Amino acid sequence: MVSDAERDRLAALEQRIGLAKAAAAPRRSAKSEQHRQAQLAWRMVIELVAGLLIGFSIGYGLDTLFGTMPLFLVLFVLAGFAAGVKTMLGSAKEMQEKAAKAPAPEANAASAADDEEED
Repeated sequence: MVSDAERDRLAALEQRIGLAKAAAAPRRSAKSEQHRQAQLAWRMVIELVAGLLIGFSIGYGLDTLFGTMPLFLVLFVLAGFAAGVKTMLGSAKEMQEKAAKAPAPEANAASAADDEEED
């Protein structure tokens, strides 16, 4: 059987391997980070515009069907705007949670360097 001392050594080794892998992982450049931020911004804009267009389409279709020109158009454009904002806020919350879960690469690299110096 494996003793507690050996388990502790294995756990420490696994932790050091994980830190070394994190330190060796490719880092994002400032330019790729800017592209990622721009991509997220466009995603949010598209979600808002999609809500407006869907609301406009439904409202216009109902107004044409019932012959009540601006009534349903206005109501569904407002509803589409509200749905777009809600979706956009949900995406922003999701991005915030993802950013909070991601470890800071500088901290991992510093920890790995400290561990190597201790050996």
